[in-house]
Amino acid sequence: MNGTVIAENLGKRFNYYDGHRPATIMEAVLSGFKLMQPVKKFWAIRDVTLEIAPGEMLGIIGKNGAGKSTLLQLLGGVIQPDEGQVMIAGRIGALLDLAAGFHSDLTGRENIYVTAISAGLTRREVNQRLSEIITFSELENFIDLPLRTYSTGMMMRLAFSVAVHTDPQVMLVDEFLSVGDLAFQTKCLKRIHELKTQGCAIVLVSHSPDQIKSLCDKALWLSRGYVAAYGDPEVVIQQYVDAMQLETRKRTPTSHPAVKTASGFELKVNKNRFGSLEAEVMGLQIQAPNQGDVAEVYGGTSMRLLIDYVAHTPVESPIFGINISDAKGINCYQTNTNTADVALPTIQGQGRIALEIECPSLETGHYFVDVGIYEKDWAYAYDFHWQVYPIVIRASKVERSAAKSFQKWELLSV
Repeated sequence: MNGTVIAENLGKRFNYYDGHRPATIMEAVLSGFKLMQPVKKFWAIRDVTLEIAPGEMLGIIGKNGAGKSTLLQLLGGVIQPDEGQVMIAGRIGALLDLAAGFHSDLTGRENIYVTAISAGLTRREVNQRLSEIITFSELENFIDLPLRTYSTGMMMRLAFSVAVHTDPQVMLVDEFLSVGDLAFQTKCLKRIHELKTQGCAIVLVSHSPDQIKSLCDKALWLSRGYVAAYGDPEVVIQQYVDAMQLETRKRTPTSHPAVKTASGFELKVNKNRFGSLEAEVMGLQIQAPNQGDVAEVYGGTSMRLLIDYVAHTPVESPIFGINISDAKGINCYQTNTNTADVALPTIQGQGRIALEIECPSLETGHYFVDVGIYEKDWAYAYDFHWQVYPIVIRASKVERSAAKSFQKWELLSV
C-alpha cells in the first residue's frame, strides 16, 4: 500500500580512521597503504525495526550522534544498510540535507525544476505547480537569484515548499521546524497535517519532546544507534525525560554548600536544586509591565521573567526553560527556548535572559516558577531550581485559554 514504511533489523556500519590517514596518493604509497586501513569499525545504527502506516507520523528523538540522521538516510535510500532491509511504497519527499538536492549556481526557480523532476514530477506538472510552490515559499522577490545568495532559512523554505508539492506518499523530515519564523513554521505544520490526512506517512527527527508528543502517532528513541524505546509518544517521551532526570541526578554534586539567590531564596542541592552546575541559575525576577518586581500576577496579563546565570565553562547552545507548578508540584505550564525555536549562542561567564509571556489563566492560588538550564540535547540539566520562586496567580476576570498565546525570549547579555 502506498505510504507504508517498513524497516527490519536495520544496521549501518562506518569506519574509523586514525589522524594520520594520508592526504595524497604518494603518502599512501610510502606508507605501504597501511594508513589507508580503518582503525576501527562502528555501528551507527543496528537492530532498528519500525513500521509506519499511511497517515501515521513517527517522531525520532535522541542525542546528537545517536543515529537519527543515519536512520533517515537509510529510509530515504541515500545510503544502503549493511544489515536488514527497508521497504517503502510510494513517492518519497525528503528534507534531509539542503546541500544534497540543490545547485548553488542555479536560481531558486531553476532549482525547483531540478528538484521536483528528480522527485518524479514531469516538466508539465512542475509548470502547473510552479506558482503555488513559489507562493508557499514566500520567496517571490528572490526566486530568480542564484541559490548561493540564499540564507539557510530561505533554502529551507524552498526545500519544504518543493517537497510538499510533489505529491509525496512518504515524507522524511530532519528538524524542519528549526529554521524559519513562527508564521512560516505554522504554515508548515498545517501542510504536514494535510499530508497526513491524505494518507502520507511521515518521519520527523526532532530534539523537542513536546513537539513529538503533540505531532506524532508513534515515537522512537535512539540511543547510541540502538532503539531505547518505541511506541506510544507519551510513554516513549516520558522514558526519555526520565533518563534525562536520572543523568541529571548522577551529575548533581553529592555535597554542595547551601546558597542564597540574589532575592534571598535558599538553594539546597538534591532538595530544591539539581544539575551538574557547569552553568548556574543565579536568580529569577518576576515583573509586570510598569510595575517592576511583583509577587502576584493576573492570568491573561503580561509577565516578564528575568533569569540571571553564570556559565563556568563555555556552554554550547544551552536550553533555558521555565515551568509554573502548583504547591503540590503539579506542572501547570511550561515553555523553553527549544520549543520556541530560539537558538542561543555559546554562553560563558555571567549573563541574563528574559522571557515575556502571557500569564496562564489558572485558578487563584499560590504557585512556583521553576527555572532551568539544560544541555543542548536535553541529556541533563546544568541547573534546575524546583519550587524556589513563589508567585500568586489570580484568576482572570476574562475567560482565556490556559495555553500560552505569546512568548518572547531575549538574551540580554552574554
